[in-house]
Amino acid sequence: MLIGVSACLLGQKVRYDGGHKKNRFCTNILDDYVQWLPVCPEVEIGLGTPRNTIRLENDLNQIPRLVMPKTGEDLTEKMTNFSLQKTRMLQRAGICGYILKKDSPSCGMARVKLHHGPNNLASNRDGVGAFAKILLREMPHLPVEEEGRLNDARLRENFITRIHAYDRWLGLMKSNWKRKELIRFHEEYKYVLMAHNQAGAKRLGKIIAKPDDYSSKQAWAEAYMDEFALVMKKPASKKSHTNALLHLMGYLRKYADSQDRELIQNEILKYNKGYVPLIVPITLLKHFVEKFEIPYLLNQVYLKPHPSELMLLNQL
Repeated sequence: MLIGVSACLLGQKVRYDGGHKKNRFCTNILDDYVQWLPVCPEVEIGLGTPRNTIRLENDLNQIPRLVMPKTGEDLTEKMTNFSLQKTRMLQRAGICGYILKKDSPSCGMARVKLHHGPNNLASNRDGVGAFAKILLREMPHLPVEEEGRLNDARLRENFITRIHAYDRWLGLMKSNWKRKELIRFHEEYKYVLMAHNQAGAKRLGKIIAKPDDYSSKQAWAEAYMDEFALVMKKPASKKSHTNALLHLMGYLRKYADSQDRELIQNEILKYNKGYVPLIVPITLLKHFVEKFEIPYLLNQVYLKPHPSELMLLNQL
């Protein structure tokens, strides 16, 4: 999978001070599973390394500008033009995710320091990086996270689940796909969607059930992905995971005996109470699904949303 990333997170010395912000999760863990497409917007618009600092400032109309305080140079237009060109290139390249540098006036996804007031001396955390803002606007379905948020196990697992889903979606959209293939995509993500938001999963089910309500096959797919991306953006909770696990267990009723079902239910309840990680009930369910060769459940992404070697479910 091709993933965009702030270049400093890979250890490239592109920071304003000539340094980097090498991120262990990116370089030591994800490196074996993805192909990186590093970007440093500030270097790519021609700023040197090291360089004077830049920041976001509100102008008289309260519109954020990207400014170099020491010289007074306004870099907003240059960064905007670069960002539009770069996001088009990223779309053509087929990236399925992006990891941004937090707090950066160019790359911060949220809570970037925004200067305002007389002489821009006061500041708050209401800003969005100038490059990140355009990336998020132009590629609204793209899974995007900041490296700081990826320290949270739930956010980290959710991001990796989303990039795998989006990679598969892009592959489907590039093919000469038929209606049944979009229906199959939805069916195989049924329990993933249920774990994220059961109401959202039902909304997606209604979209899938009525393709003729849309002007074209592509319009149907776009409506589906609009809702899919929205549902997947919010990480699944322990409560919603428990709900999905119990639904999966219910599907086993006609295959597993009462003793096996009790074993599975006990592990689900242990997970719900925080005694065991999510990997335990999922592994147990997967064992019985494979033992009885249940076709519908064998293909459920929920049982293996990403490579087990990443051990993401062990931390939930």
